[in-house]
Amino acid sequence: MRSEYPRPELTRDKWMTLNGEWDFAFDFGRTGREREFVKNGKYDKKINVPFCPESKLSGIEYKDFINACWYKRTFKLPADWDERTILHFEAVYYFCEVYINGNLTGSHKGGYTPFFFDITELLTKGVNTITVYAEGDARDKAQPSGKQSDRYNSHGCMYTRSTGIWQTVWLEGVSKDYLKSVKIDTDTKNKIVTAQIAFGREKGKLTRPKKVILTAFYGKKEVGKTELETDLDTLTAQIKLSELHLWNVGDPKLYDLVIETQSQSGKKAVDKIKTYFGMREIRYDGDCLVINGKKVFQRLVLDQGYYPDGIYTAPDEKDLKKDIELSLALGFNGARLHERVFERRFLYNADIMGYIVWGEYPNWGFDYTTDASVAIYLAEWMESVERDYNHPALIGWCPMNENWNVNERRQNDELLRTLYYETKRFDKTRPVIDVSWNFHVITDIFDTHEYVQDLAEFEKMFGKFEDGKVFDKFNQKYDGQPYFVSEYGGIKWPPNVEGWGYGDAPKTLEEFVTRYEKMNQILFNNPKVCAVCYTQLYDVEQEQNGLYYYDRSPKFDTKTMERLKKSMLAPAKIESI
Repeated sequence: MRSEYPRPELTRDKWMTLNGEWDFAFDFGRTGREREFVKNGKYDKKINVPFCPESKLSGIEYKDFINACWYKRTFKLPADWDERTILHFEAVYYFCEVYINGNLTGSHKGGYTPFFFDITELLTKGVNTITVYAEGDARDKAQPSGKQSDRYNSHGCMYTRSTGIWQTVWLEGVSKDYLKSVKIDTDTKNKIVTAQIAFGREKGKLTRPKKVILTAFYGKKEVGKTELETDLDTLTAQIKLSELHLWNVGDPKLYDLVIETQSQSGKKAVDKIKTYFGMREIRYDGDCLVINGKKVFQRLVLDQGYYPDGIYTAPDEKDLKKDIELSLALGFNGARLHERVFERRFLYNADIMGYIVWGEYPNWGFDYTTDASVAIYLAEWMESVERDYNHPALIGWCPMNENWNVNERRQNDELLRTLYYETKRFDKTRPVIDVSWNFHVITDIFDTHEYVQDLAEFEKMFGKFEDGKVFDKFNQKYDGQPYFVSEYGGIKWPPNVEGWGYGDAPKTLEEFVTRYEKMNQILFNNPKVCAVCYTQLYDVEQEQNGLYYYDRSPKFDTKTMERLKKSMLAPAKIESI
């Protein structure tokens, strides 16, 4: 069972997981509401939450289209529970309704971001019942679904679907006036951390006057403190730090932050949460990413976030950490978290391991060509931006990937423009790529994908850029932005196994390694290339172009792995300019 605390960037002592065994039933005809399933439903199966019903770990492993399903379980609150109870869902694909003791408490649309309900008024003493209705269809073009296959089988680079609950469900005990969220910004030059705090409160009640105390620690040493008073729902506080320790790639120094609220008299504790932050500054110096004044060449790998037994969900938190360790072992310093929103604890591990990542959203499967697409996609995307804003490991946003603006399928440029500007409005610190590769409308970084396997052709494309003209097969307008080869490689291996990969597979191991080394050498020697992203870290189902197998076992012997690592760690020309 996934029993770890699901929101490590904002922790509270009183909580309980609802992961584990639930009653479960399919609703292929989506008629459960008509049949009053909340009251009279027959749950003929058991499911292991938070694993999707398509997965082996769920205990069901049903691979066909599900369309809709129902979940049910009981729970009992601890005797010392606080005044209010918040029910959290980390992610449910795609739409869901939640009932407490037969009463509808709310609904949510969007399959990749967390949501919560204050269920205090619906609870009874003793045993309570929670019922969840979930529906999702990867064939529905109004639902962003990423790499979920729209066919019965997986195919190409499209994989098994994940319907319903696929991340942790949990309860949190809070006070009447509780800290709901915090947005953290850091100023390294002036040694200041700023926290924008939002408070929750009882329905229909005004926020009570309170004292708010913020204390920063480095290790166990107190390095800053501030006290403020407020009777509003929001508060902005600043702490001047006595010591500056910078968060850097591979050297992730982190601070702890404790936020306490007390009654205005200071005699009664109201709430207490713990979070953390990293002091780091991101900017671009000409053509290259600069973190804390030092150029950083991004040696990234494409990470799909899929698991053989859990599909979208890691079997254990150790598996989230392991994927970062496997990447670091091959010389990568970060990843594109591709076509989905990863679990919060993955980003937490990236923070504590100094591993840089790009935040994306699953635009594949979504019809981005219509005016209606703006309202759907923008709301879902901004929920993910808000969720992950505080992570120092996250160094850029990319809301879309490969829109394929060709023939009758025309990209909605206004959607791309809106996504860019709204992301920049919320986050003024990070670069934004409107859409990875094609077709750019407005972007801070110009990126391209290229899977050509012929080394001579690869050299022509990326060996050097003359007269300021960079390579792009679609001849998009280049305005001098930093240049990022955000997908390349995809070399199929082993060659004698049935599966899918890019182009012609090498015939021998030496040919594979030489191709990998030469591609990297060509890209690293180009003084305009500021970042690369190799496809991909591990195989996924039929896609056989990873550097590890799907079960994360190594494809190569130790000597070969060292050659691959040495190639990825080679100096990049742009770092010395």
